[in-house]
Amino acid sequence: MSQRKTATAAFVLTPLLLMGGCSGALLILGGSQLASATSCSAGGSSVRVSIEWLSIDGVPAGSVAGYSGEQLANAAAIINAGAALGLSVRGQTIGVMTAMGESSLTVLDRGDAVGPDSRGLFQQRAGGAWGSYSDRMDPTISATNFFRALMRVANWETLSPTEAAHRTQRNADPYHYARYWDAAVQVVTALSGSVSIEGLSSGAGENPCAAGGSSTAVSDGGWAKPSDGPITSRFGRRGAPTAGASTMHKGIDLAPGCEEPIWAAAAGVVIHSGTGSGFGHYIAIDHGGGVVTRYGHMYAGGLLVKTGDKVTAGQQIARIGSDGTSTGCHNHFEVVVGGAAVDPVPWLAQRGITF
Repeated sequence: MSQRKTATAAFVLTPLLLMGGCSGALLILGGSQLASATSCSAGGSSVRVSIEWLSIDGVPAGSVAGYSGEQLANAAAIINAGAALGLSVRGQTIGVMTAMGESSLTVLDRGDAVGPDSRGLFQQRAGGAWGSYSDRMDPTISATNFFRALMRVANWETLSPTEAAHRTQRNADPYHYARYWDAAVQVVTALSGSVSIEGLSSGAGENPCAAGGSSTAVSDGGWAKPSDGPITSRFGRRGAPTAGASTMHKGIDLAPGCEEPIWAAAAGVVIHSGTGSGFGHYIAIDHGGGVVTRYGHMYAGGLLVKTGDKVTAGQQIARIGSDGTSTGCHNHFEVVVGGAAVDPVPWLAQRGITF
């Protein structure tokens, strides 16, 4: 692995051979310091990464969410740069997510067709806004410049992570980064041992937007809205929005934004949580009496329940995604009665739920 100079120091990558039986955790603080303790596993090894005056113990020697070695060291540099500026862990994770989407956490010395002069972890372009060539090729400096630009985005803390990254990077697709959020949470979690995103517990497979999952109001009849709106496509015949899409739309599309919560429309048992043709990943819940609801287009990491789980009305079961045959983040919601799809809007209205 090559070493790269940072503003004040080089990466120092020192393998630590660790004995079994020891444990520890690293807390990534929202301020400018990191408090750390040794992290290790039985019979395993890890890598110690020192960046400037900050250090991270326990960078895994193996793979995390498909990233390893220098990629994880670069993620550590991003985390530390964000911490030094006082950003929350959520902000630091947005930085890791963005670099995943731009460079796969690799310091690239090349651009692409859109930006032939783009360089580094964040594919920052020449012209002065992102600093010199050496600045853009330096993990710590390039991350610092990304975070400073992020902090200038109005209300970035309340935007979804992909929107915040898009407004910083000005990517042509505002949803480009959404698919990397879950992996970013996993990487930050693996590097830290314990992560607090906006003060809420999070980790791989958990919901980073709400502690223990959010919930929504339930009608007197025991039903809840499946997600917030607006409705972007209604039930019935339509022109196919993309190649391969059916012209008969058997549900409604609700588009509150990427990663927003999806709630169980009523109590029941999850009969499917996984992949499905056209849906990417979807969830189906059997409510008894021949009634089944379906929720589609989540990413794998956005599924918060598994087949066989019992759920309650209004319980969060997933996060909005754009997997499968989809043109943007939304929840495709269906109501199936006796094996036939019905229009969810009037059907739910009869049960006290309106959009």
